[in-house]
Amino acid sequence: MPATSRPARIGMIEPSSNTCLEPQTYRILGSRTDVTVHFTRIPVTRIALDDSSDRQFDPAIMREAAKLLATADVDVIAWNGTSGSWLGPAHDHELAAEITGATGIPATTSTLAYLEAFRTFGTERIGLFTPYTEDVNRQVIASYEREGIKTVDHRALGLSDNESFARVTDDEMRPGSLELAAAAPDALVYLCTNLYGANITAEIEERTGVPVLDSVAVTLWHALKVAGAPLLEPRWGRLLG
Repeated sequence: MPATSRPARIGMIEPSSNTCLEPQTYRILGSRTDVTVHFTRIPVTRIALDDSSDRQFDPAIMREAAKLLATADVDVIAWNGTSGSWLGPAHDHELAAEITGATGIPATTSTLAYLEAFRTFGTERIGLFTPYTEDVNRQVIASYEREGIKTVDHRALGLSDNESFARVTDDEMRPGSLELAAAAPDALVYLCTNLYGANITAEIEERTGVPVLDSVAVTLWHALKVAGAPLLEPRWGRLLG
């Protein structure tokens, strides 16, 4: 828990090529003064189902990044990337345990944050929207299925260059989002912390009545929860307040 004399401090490990996460996190927090967020980066440039991509998420690399954040006396450390969604939640459970073992600080990841959100909100059926390639989506779907989460429909934009994900526009996201919402899932999931899904969360929720869980917002929500800080405004996802 944060010291009473200072704001809660959240430490985040992010992919080196991510240009969405930091500005979007600050945008979501707005004028709040009860929490500060501190970032460090690890080398991540592409998302694919192969050994060279998987090696980017080596726990040893994460552990060293976490040790840097620990010197800032943060209250929680989050791996703010969705790799566990296709590598499997066991990977991220082990990662979080390694980070805590190395630093003594509670840890989470984007994937673990989603699983906590699904449990908290009773989410069993999702619509999945990603910038990834079709094969990555299929692996995510299979991974979620093993956790009891059924994907009723999905959209993959077919991108693998991580930097390019942040250049996906709101207009490119709307049609697929509306199509996925038409299947009446329990929630629409924007899976990728380098995707500006939170920009249209409130709009999609209002137009369709389907809750939206955006990766940047969900990871921040869980980090705030672990740190014992107030959660989010409803416009970033009506379930996350």
